[in-house]
Amino acid sequence: MEFLQLLEHSPEWLGVTVALLGLCVGSLLNVVIHRLPKMMEAGWREECAELEGREPPPRETYNLFTPRSACPSCGARITALQNIPVASWVALGGKCASCKAPISARYPAVEVLGGLVALLMAWRFGYSYALAYALVYAWAMIALAFIDFDTQLLPDDITLPLLWVGLIANAFGTFTDLRSAVLGAVGGYMLLWCVYWGFRLVAKKEGMGYGDFKLLAAIGAWTGWQVLPVVIVISAGLGAVIGSLFLWLARKGTDTRIPFGPYLALGGIAALVWGKVAVVAWLGRFPA
Repeated sequence: MEFLQLLEHSPEWLGVTVALLGLCVGSLLNVVIHRLPKMMEAGWREECAELEGREPPPRETYNLFTPRSACPSCGARITALQNIPVASWVALGGKCASCKAPISARYPAVEVLGGLVALLMAWRFGYSYALAYALVYAWAMIALAFIDFDTQLLPDDITLPLLWVGLIANAFGTFTDLRSAVLGAVGGYMLLWCVYWGFRLVAKKEGMGYGDFKLLAAIGAWTGWQVLPVVIVISAGLGAVIGSLFLWLARKGTDTRIPFGPYLALGGIAALVWGKVAVVAWLGRFPA
């Protein structure tokens, strides 16, 4: 109880606490990013087998908790001491303790990112229920961004619960009123749905996936319909600049598929933190 009072009255302690929590959650996010798409693929194979009247292929238990994390090169189990966020990677020199194979720097990067967004949310919302909701939102955005970057998938297992949690949060006016949240969810989905079909009719091909619709609907449920233009401007701007740079560096053609989810996630985080400020500033340019 005394510690909670310390967090309430000391922004410094609150920042340190949520940052450390974010590092730990970032370690869990690495597991989600790696395993959830594999779990989805296994589920699809079972569903296909069932539809075809075949026995589903046998598989071992594989979820977010089983089996324990292991080195992808030699299969050595990762111990608790080797799984301390960031510190273990630095202590091991970015290599497996058993076979000395390189460990991707993305693992500590995701952990650091989990801590940084937690710190950002603590700065914006302080000690409040809004902070607890905002942390869930920001960490979900990180997971979705990296999963989409790797696989061009935005799992319903994350986007749909995120949408409902946003509506629940705003049922109590946490970030916006419930009416704005519902309209934001509907408007976010329909906006990209219209873009999708417009592009498909003109270009005769798909320009994005249905997961993008659901992600923008979830963002709208959290931020309200008024902030959706901010999300679109930020996402489209980042997508155009970074996507073009990627195509140029990779020497790939314009037909290369580039996931839109990471840019929506960045726009969604920015919208939750600064969206209302941007909308008010824009409306303030017009006389009453």
